[in-house]
Amino acid sequence: MRRSIMKDEAFLGRASAPATEDDLPVGDDLRDTLAAHEHECVGMAANMIGVSRRVIVFADGLTGRSMVMFNPEIVAKAEPYETREGCLSLEGERPATRYRRITVTYRDRRWRERAARFEGFTAQIIQHEIDHCDGILI
Repeated sequence: MRRSIMKDEAFLGRASAPATEDDLPVGDDLRDTLAAHEHECVGMAANMIGVSRRVIVFADGLTGRSMVMFNPEIVAKAEPYETREGCLSLEGERPATRYRRITVTYRDRRWRERAARFEGFTAQIIQHEIDHCDGILI
């Protein structure tokens, strides 16, 4: 189900609680909401749709599909760089430090533990969405 975009910075600035298997429908809602905003957005975190749980979705540049992660954590990062980012929940662009390569642990839709490596723009999107989970606004 497509959800409204949360713009309340006080809500967005709070760290999200860990996701549970009961939050699997949140992943579907995130995927639907991202699809509805694909012309202006490449990733979302659950707090952007008003759900304070550690769930993200992003457009995977390699497969062309969206990928949902539950409880994502960056466990390795390399090659920092400075950039500017926009956000559907916030006005304008802001500076951010990102890493060109990251390794992320997460749970998939079958609640299996996974680890994956990402590079380039996809890595940047994931870092932005995990910041949302941590209550960090760019």
